[in-house]
Amino acid sequence: MKIRDALSLIDLRLPSGDLAARQLAACHSIEDLERLARRRLPRSVLDYVNGGADHELSLAQNTDAIRRWSFTPQVLTDVVQTSTATSVLGHPAAAPFGFAPTGYTRMISPLGEKAVAAAAGRAGIPYALSTMATTSLEDLAAHAAGRTDLWFQLYIWRDRRLTQQLIARASDSGYRVLEVAVDTAVSGLRLRDARNGFTIPPKLTLASVLDIGTKPKYWTGMLRSPSMEFANVSAADGPDGGYTIENITKQFDPSVQWSDLEDIRSRWDGKLVLKGPIGPADALRAADLGVDALHLSNHGGRQLDRSIAPIDLVAPVRQAVSDDLGIVVDSGFRHGADIATAIALGADAAFVGRPYLWGLVAGGHAGLDTTARLFMDGLRRTMQLLGVRDVAELRRRGPELLSTHEARTGLFSDTPYTSVEETL
Repeated sequence: MKIRDALSLIDLRLPSGDLAARQLAACHSIEDLERLARRRLPRSVLDYVNGGADHELSLAQNTDAIRRWSFTPQVLTDVVQTSTATSVLGHPAAAPFGFAPTGYTRMISPLGEKAVAAAAGRAGIPYALSTMATTSLEDLAAHAAGRTDLWFQLYIWRDRRLTQQLIARASDSGYRVLEVAVDTAVSGLRLRDARNGFTIPPKLTLASVLDIGTKPKYWTGMLRSPSMEFANVSAADGPDGGYTIENITKQFDPSVQWSDLEDIRSRWDGKLVLKGPIGPADALRAADLGVDALHLSNHGGRQLDRSIAPIDLVAPVRQAVSDDLGIVVDSGFRHGADIATAIALGADAAFVGRPYLWGLVAGGHAGLDTTARLFMDGLRRTMQLLGVRDVAELRRRGPELLSTHEARTGLFSDTPYTSVEETL
């Protein structure tokens, strides 16, 4: 090679003066976003986001269960026009995924739930607001102004009057989908939070004061922001002194039964979703009660430890119910290929929680857009490499595209769906 040619390969442009933009541009995976978030959050807040219940076995197994599936692609297929566009519970979506409900989002970043909803709208995907949000139902709906497919995740309270009010408020504010979470009869034991003495809002204990020295930008942002509260419930409805992270989950009703779901169905005219670790028998019962879809979830490993990974429920539940019943799934999704796996197993969409929180911390609005882009680009690329042109084809041809190590080595049947069912 001539010296002149070699010099032409050298890029001597100075890097951008915006350090945050450069750091975000260097994030090429969801794991990169997590690493950047780790550098910016205080330990107690990071542990709240990343932690799970008890020994955190479900937390680890959720992603492992997704990645034990392998692809067998169809080659020599024209995939120039491959599209991720689909519909999720009857609403157009740019891809079969969405942003799952997460609590206390303004504690992660002052931008909070409004930024997440706006990013979902820009990406053309749904966003579910948690009852435990730090932005109210009404404020978020006004901010989204019809640009985002809004869902609301409902916890059933001991005070059924409050439950009914939340349902009515969600309807009046234009939320299209109501998700009823049924895996919080009691709160899971999140050891990281217990050991950190974690509270909402964060308190300036001796440990947190020491943390300020290493994460001053986080604390400065919190101090400059409006006070944080559980925006969807009034302190007057709670115990003396108002709601705190220590007492608010005690307001959820452990006596909830199927009759409560019937009552909610009678009060909600929109799409109704049952959310939790739902097996085939419960799925059939939910369908009989008029539920429109199931959201298979173990709360990201934050409730019942050692609970089955939601991805392993997709195929048996899909086999048990009709194709008319929607299935979405979360917990452990970190790549577009993970979403492709869920669709091939029979889901209609996959939702993510921690990944967009990492993106929010890593780069604010731009970080959220990066999160959505990484998932969508990864899904499209996976579909092209699999030789499928659209989401419907991915779903239809799922059994021939997927296999597990056990199936390939002959320990179970050759049909992936059957092997999953036999191991439950």
